[in-house]
Formats: sequence, structure tokens, C-alpha cells
Amino acid sequence: MKAVILAGGLGTRISEETSRKPKPMIEIGGMPVLWHIMKIYNHYGVNEFIICCGYKGNVIKDYFANYFLYNSDVTFDFTSEDRCIIHKNRSESWKVTLVDTGQSTMTGGRLKRVKEFIENEEFFYFTYGDGVADINIKKLTQFHKNHGGLATLTGALPPGRFGAIDIKDDVVTNFKEKPDGDGAIVNVGFFVLNPKVLEYIDDDHTSWEEEPLKRLSNEGHLHAFKHKGFWYAMDTLRDKNHLDKLIKTNNAPWMLWK
Repeated sequence: MKAVILAGGLGTRISEETSRKPKPMIEIGGMPVLWHIMKIYNHYGVNEFIICCGYKGNVIKDYFANYFLYNSDVTFDFTSEDRCIIHKNRSESWKVTLVDTGQSTMTGGRLKRVKEFIENEEFFYFTYGDGVADINIKKLTQFHKNHGGLATLTGALPPGRFGAIDIKDDVVTNFKEKPDGDGAIVNVGFFVLNPKVLEYIDDDHTSWEEEPLKRLSNEGHLHAFKHKGFWYAMDTLRDKNHLDKLIKTNNAPWMLWK
């Protein structure tokens, strides 16, 4: 199976990092968040990826062009002939297709631009390049197959960002450290899609979250897989630092391959 990952946005809310690299290439635990997302899928046997590049896409291309070398022990022999000897390769067995989907293309437009790589699939995975989760891709896939619709999105409670308090007569009666959201389930990506959904996308100006998803919903083709575990999106520098801390303290639920 193939997974399509959006990696072309500007990431303006974390400009401290994205002035030099695209958002999915920001590192947590020493590796790009894009790599973490790919590892989640790979844990469940997905090893073919289509990356929708845009803003500073050359950084992503440079990374994968040298990925094999970065993850190997090597000898560079310049004594008799110029050659590189690989001693130990620790890179994953991935097939990665990097597609320039435009600098200002919307999310739906980016998906439409990779049509040639997915149009003959029974279904494919599709997600954002900034969110990690301990999602069970096997169960997600089975859910999609069982309902028989064109599209499945993953819904989850957003993580709490502020401590909440209960007050009675001006006295704090309870303090809850960062409770989960407000009870509303949000779209967190990790879609499973039939290639027919591409017909719902008009052009580069189409936002996947607007007309396509709304039409699929109105026509009864969109189903929600409820994820009750961990999910976190890296939108700000504060989010990056939080995910970094989880890795450093060995408390990163999405790192299923560990």
C-alpha cells in the first residue's frame, strides 16, 4: 500500500524553524517529523510513500538523496580509485517518490497533483506532515474496508493546552492539568481513501478540508475512525519542544517501532 503525505506548506506559526526548512523537516528527537510519520506507517507494513513537496522541497529531496549514506557505515577510498564502500546499512526499505506540487497549491490540489501514482490503487493512505499518533493502521484499514465507503478520516480529541480549574464561591475546588479539548472530536488526518475521491477535487485552489470533504460527507461517503489514543500536531515551537521532551523522557507513544 501507498501513503501520501502533505509536506509543502509554509508553516508560518513555527517560522523560527521554517525560515530554513519545510515544516515536516523540523526535527524532533534528532529526526524530521516526516520521518516519524513514515515510521508509523512502516510499522504496519507500508513502505511506499508519495511526498507532496512545495515550500523548500529541495531540502526534502536532499535529505532522501543522501538517506542511504547517512544511515550507513562507509569507507571513502581515494588511494587507487574513487569509490565508496558500504559496510553496514541501517536505512529502511522504503520507496519514496517526491513530487513538486507547487509553492501555493492548496491541500486538495496537492493530492490531485499526485494522481498518476495512486489512481490504480484499491485505496491509499493520506495524511498531514506535522501530526504524530499511536494509531493502529491495521485497525484503521479494516474499518475502512468494512464500511465500504470512499473515504475514512481519523477523528480524535485534541490534546489540552492549558490547565483547567473548577471554582465554587471563588474557591478553586479542582485543578485539572491540561484536560483533553472540549469534548469535540477533530479531524487529525490519517485518511484511507479510494482513488475516486480525486474526482471531488477541482484544481490547485481546492482545499481538501472544504468542498471535497463536505461533498463526501453530504453524499454519505465519509466515515470517521475514532482514535482514542495519543495524537499531537506540531504547529508551534512550543509543540516541537513538547514532542522533543516526550522522546527524551522515553514517553513518546507514537514511536511504535521501538
